Amino acid sequence: MQIWQMILIAIGVLIVTGAVAWWIYERNRTRHLRERFGPEYDRRIALSGNRRRAESELAASEIRAQKLKTQPLSATDRSRFLEAWRLCQARFVDDPGGAVNDAERLLTDIMRTRGYRVDDPYERLTDVCAAYPDHATSYREANAIAVDHQRGGTTTENLRKAFLDYRSLFDDVLGGRDEELKRAS
Repeated sequence: MQIWQMILIAIGVLIVTGAVAWWIYERNRTRHLRERFGPEYDRRIALSGNRRRAESELAASEIRAQKLKTQPLSATDRSRFLEAWRLCQARFVDDPGGAVNDAERLLTDIMRTRGYRVDDPYERLTDVCAAYPDHATSYREANAIAVDHQRGGTTTENLRKAFLDYRSLFDDVLGGRDEELKRAS
């Protein structure tokens, strides 16, 4: 066998190895993003129509969320937000729309206190999707209901659903039981 043939074989092996490595990387990346973002992964792909573009956006969101310097709430802030939520829930009986608006404001205040970017609604949604992917769909739906309410076109049942969606996110953004245990130890 001549030298040029051995060089061609080596180049061919390198190309095939590189292609296999790239395929494995892409497959693992897709699996990771699908597991991390759940339904948000499928929604982003359907919305963009391009899997690679959607995966790039999701990966960028994940990196941005990891770079955020979020902090747990102090015991004082936590108590203050829990009390504000209790008042918000009590308000729902007499003023469902106002309670939903208060719940959204309260979530925004908690996220701001913890260090999330909340001033731009798109960035707030992106942070929620990256940090709390299990709540992304329900948060988006709750926001849509709140906007419909402001325009005067939603039902009390929809407001109830939005409030419950905000409640489940509230529990996680507040820090939940795991954060209490970390603080106590």
